[in-house]
Amino acid sequence: EVQLVESGGGLVQPGGSLRLSCVASGFTFRSADMSWVRQSPGKGLEWVSTIWRDDETAYQDSVEGRFTISRDNVKSTLYLEMNSLKTEDTAVYYCAQASNFDQRGQGTQVTVSS
Repeated sequence: EVQLVESGGGLVQPGGSLRLSCVASGFTFRSADMSWVRQSPGKGLEWVSTIWRDDETAYQDSVEGRFTISRDNVKSTLYLEMNSLKTEDTAVYYCAQASNFDQRGQGTQVTVSS
């Protein structure tokens, strides 16, 4: 059974930083392309970033240069380092396999507010 457990969210002021983690189990993590997606109130699911099994990365334009995705295949853990946070980054953040955004964890709330 695939399990994804996100953590690390919280309340932060604009310009602040957070580091999200996602512990994965139930599949071969090192062979999986992994993504972060987010959902804001009243909006649909939005892709944020992907890291492929070969460590290539891609980012949504609005987070490029501010967010960094990484992975630790020994720990089966996906990370998202978020810097220079903006109010529009407020959302529930989820990790998922890049091939299936419908299978996500419970998410972690990120609130950027002064």
